[in-house]
Amino acid sequence: MDRSNSNGDKKSSGRQGGNYRKKSYSRGNAPLRKKSEPKLPSDPNVIRLNRYVANSGVCSRRDADIYIAAGNITVNGKPITEMGYKVKLTDVVKFDGRLLNPEKKEYVLLNKPKDFVTSPKDEQGRRTVASLITHASKSKLSAIGKMDKNTTGLLLFTNDGDMTKRLTAPKNGLRKIYHVELNKNLRAEDLQKIKDGIAIDDSVVRIDDISFIENSPRREVGIELKSTRNKIVQRIFEELGYEVVKLDRVVYAGLTKKDLPRGHWRYLTEQEIINLGMIK
Repeated sequence: MDRSNSNGDKKSSGRQGGNYRKKSYSRGNAPLRKKSEPKLPSDPNVIRLNRYVANSGVCSRRDADIYIAAGNITVNGKPITEMGYKVKLTDVVKFDGRLLNPEKKEYVLLNKPKDFVTSPKDEQGRRTVASLITHASKSKLSAIGKMDKNTTGLLLFTNDGDMTKRLTAPKNGLRKIYHVELNKNLRAEDLQKIKDGIAIDDSVVRIDDISFIENSPRREVGIELKSTRNKIVQRIFEELGYEVVKLDRVVYAGLTKKDLPRGHWRYLTEQEIINLGMIK
């Protein structure tokens, strides 16, 4: 059987003068694909229950699934054991009776420059530290403690209210080290007085250590203390007739300025968060 007979006496190719055409799926002849339905945007106010629990800081998502299966989690008063269950941000979610907050805890460390105030807003139009970490988080982060406008160095921000309370409690005695530059050389006898304790407002301020900085003028010292009193470093030296020209916090609760230039910020590592969480 020749080719023309196999096609009902039709020429098999247009080039041969026939009217038969083979199907071709070359560009321009491919069958049209059906347009897929556009995906509806997810509701930002709805979240999976395990993620809600994990964001609250109780545990990981994997552990949250275990607690959900065990019936430890309630939503609006009812135990939920369904995997993949979704809740609204307005729902009341509790873990063993404890109310949870679904906002993910975030921790940002800033190396504060001079001439920035730590208050969220300033009526005098001065620059605020909040402007330096604008892109760090979508959540509202607040500075832990206050820092004078002219003081530089480490400042920690978070939305973790529990941690803020713990780190600012006087009983915790967080270790802080400052690099201090004075308006004149510090006399050896005054350095010893500071070591022995300086009385300010009828209360003796005890420090952990103070020393001259190696290979620097004797007007520069390092001082380590745990006091939470306002402007306590400046007041210690003012009590002895010195003026603090520069004050830089180089260590805060075990955190350092290593690889963190002035005016820059970074997220805390998981281990650093664990270490801070151990402070009760």
